[in-house]
Amino acid sequence: MFAIMKRLFLDDWRIPRDCATYMWQRKVNCTIFHEEWDIVRSYRQFIKWIETNGIPNLVSFDYDLADVDELKEELDIEEWFNLDENRVWTGLDCAKYLLNYCKEENIKFPDYIIHSVNPDGVEEIKKLLSI
Repeated sequence: MFAIMKRLFLDDWRIPRDCATYMWQRKVNCTIFHEEWDIVRSYRQFIKWIETNGIPNLVSFDYDLADVDELKEELDIEEWFNLDENRVWTGLDCAKYLLNYCKEENIKFPDYIIHSVNPDGVEEIKKLLSI
């Protein structure tokens, strides 16, 4: 019996295949971006996916999650904006959530890719996840 590979792609506008055009420069095997992925567009969608499906085998993180005005108009503000801290949710927030979830459940953190084109955001997520 084969295990189902669960891949979770976090990005407010791109689809996985978009990343194949530039991730090769980061020494990532870009064929992975041509595989099947579940796509989430916001912080709340990310949390709901984890709560519903468990830990994926692979996560691909974007950093900026509130760049698409059409998406912000379509979603409830709490999906993409942290009202308590008066700022947009980012991929770093999603990575923190997943890291804490794995620690609380005593589960190994999944494999991950950071496909964001925001260099500072990439570094923040890398720093957090250098586990």
